[in-house]
Amino acid sequence: MQHRPEALPPALSAMTLLAASVIVHDPSTQRVLLLRRGEKGKFGPGLWDLPSGKSDPGEPVTATAVRELREETGLVVAPEDLRLAHVVHAAWGVEAPNGYLTLVFSTTRWSGTAENREPAKHSAVVWTPITAIPAEFVPSTRTALDAHLASAPASLSLRGWE
Repeated sequence: MQHRPEALPPALSAMTLLAASVIVHDPSTQRVLLLRRGEKGKFGPGLWDLPSGKSDPGEPVTATAVRELREETGLVVAPEDLRLAHVVHAAWGVEAPNGYLTLVFSTTRWSGTAENREPAKHSAVVWTPITAIPAEFVPSTRTALDAHLASAPASLSLRGWE
């Protein structure tokens, strides 16, 4: 068998991708923080989404959520201020041919000022009234956001397992 450097080792290629998303909710102003994915992105180009990202090897998923929120928006949240809101388990994803598991957390406590820290990936980071969530939204995180805003208990979405 010839080794191809661009191919993942078999043990890694069979792994499910672990990711985290964060719903940053300001109940006092009834707004949530959203980002718009860039038009040239691999995943969800032009769609609105929650701050999200892939877990690094050996990183707890709460640390992923904290890191990705800071890297993408500049907001800082303590892991203990995250609450599990939703779990998405998908059979396949753009960068996850063997599926992905996204843990969606919510928080109402953070520090810092929101800004677009990754303009090469995202075209906007904005506070959005909960009554004006855009329709052009990544479906899996929209489900999580809707459930959170309806005060539903933590829930699960299965995608592509039909």
